[in-house]
This record gives sequence, structure tokens and C-alpha cells, in this order.
Amino acid sequence: MSAVPDLLRRLVAESRAEVEARRARMPAAHLERLAAALPAPRDLRAALRRDRLAVIAEMKARTPIMGNLSEDYSPARLAATYDAAGAAALSVLCQETSFGGRPEHLAEARGVADVPIMRKDFTVDEHQVLEARAYGADAVLLIVAALPPERLRALLDLTRQLGMEALVEVHSEAEVEAALGAGAAVVGVNHRDLTTFQVDVGLTERLRPRVPAEVVYVAESGIHTPDDARRMRAAGADAILVGEALMRAPDPAVKLRELSV
Repeated sequence: MSAVPDLLRRLVAESRAEVEARRARMPAAHLERLAAALPAPRDLRAALRRDRLAVIAEMKARTPIMGNLSEDYSPARLAATYDAAGAAALSVLCQETSFGGRPEHLAEARGVADVPIMRKDFTVDEHQVLEARAYGADAVLLIVAALPPERLRALLDLTRQLGMEALVEVHSEAEVEAALGAGAAVVGVNHRDLTTFQVDVGLTERLRPRVPAEVVYVAESGIHTPDDARRMRAAGADAILVGEALMRAPDPAVKLRELSV
């Protein structure tokens, strides 16, 4: 883990602390009972295979880079808005310390939306995966830069055992190879470099040849305009993940429809 950027290292440490606190309050046996009572997870891969660019609409109260994004953050209201506007899937930030999220927000979103929901978190522990399913998530985020290969594979295997899917996030050619080696079926290219905070939307174009056609390909970060979305579509992306542009838009529904090119 010595090569992990400082911001990512901090966020992973925060996530580990949150996991331990939540594990003490809600043990795995209880989460397993909650998960067993739920309907089968929705199919993220199928939802992202469309005849146009699919949008994974993200909800988050704040970020460590941009600060507050919403003064009256309501996951249920946002989820209903995104669902009605045609989002292919939802991404719900669940990390509390730096993003103002909680796993309970998954249940709030699930109560009003019919599309697949992903737990967006710095997933490092099996408890987070099980918790995601117990609160109604259909998918989780796994970040290659935050996980040694054996942990990535173990968490991806557990995700699949629970009937869910994982968006496996990469930022380089080596990370693409690690993701595919672990069995990723959905690969997301994060344009934001957590070392410099710079955004390079050309990364989706450069990494596209490394990802087989059968793997769902998602472009993340720095996508703000219909022209940005069209560029990602032309680069071979099946979907885009958009958060800041939607959270800051005067009308998130209108913005979402604009990006569904």
C-alpha cells in the first residue's frame, strides 16, 4: 500500500474506522438476515447496456475536494428525481466522514427508485459488502488502487456470491490488468488523479483498447456537458458516472437528460 496516494490513504483509513464502528452496532448475522429477506439484486451490467450512453447518477452531500454540494441533501428526493429522469443506475456515497453519507441512504434510495443502486464507498472489508446488500444495494465499488490483488479478488467473489455486481475502478493500464485478472465485468475509468487532483478525460480513450468488448466500460469524473458525454460515447464508453455536475445543476433532471446522448 506504499504507493497509494495520500488522499486515498486517508479515505481508506476513515472507511476502516467507520466499518469497525458499524460492525460493533450491527453484526454480520443480523445483516445476513436482512439481506435474505430482500428480493434478488437488480442487474447492473444489463442496465448499463443501452442503445445510448447510460448515466450512473451519483448522490453525495460533499467531497473532500469540492466541499459541500448540497445544503439540503435528501437521498430519497434525489433518487426519485434521477430515476424519473432516466438514470440507468444510481451511485450512493456511503462514506460519512468526508462525504456525509451513510449506508442507510441506500435504503432511502431503494424505497423510491427501481434502477440498480451501487454503494459508492472505499470498500476494504467484507462487512461493507454484506451491509450494502442488507440495505438494498445491487452493486458496490471496488477501487484497484486501494486493494491488494488478493483482497480485490476476495471482495469481488463475495459480491457475486450475494448476487451483486462490482464496478471495479482503475486509473492506469496496470490497474486495468489487475481488474481484469480479478474477474471484473464492469470497469470504471476514474479521470481524477488522486495524487494531483487533476482530471484527464482522455484516459477513457487511452485505456479503451485494454478492455474487452464484453466488459462494461464506464467513464467517471470530469464529465459536465453533452459534448463531454458525446466524447465518452465516441471513445467506447457504455456509461458515464456523473456526480458533481448533477449535484450542482439548478435542475438535476434536465442535466441528466442532456448527458444521455
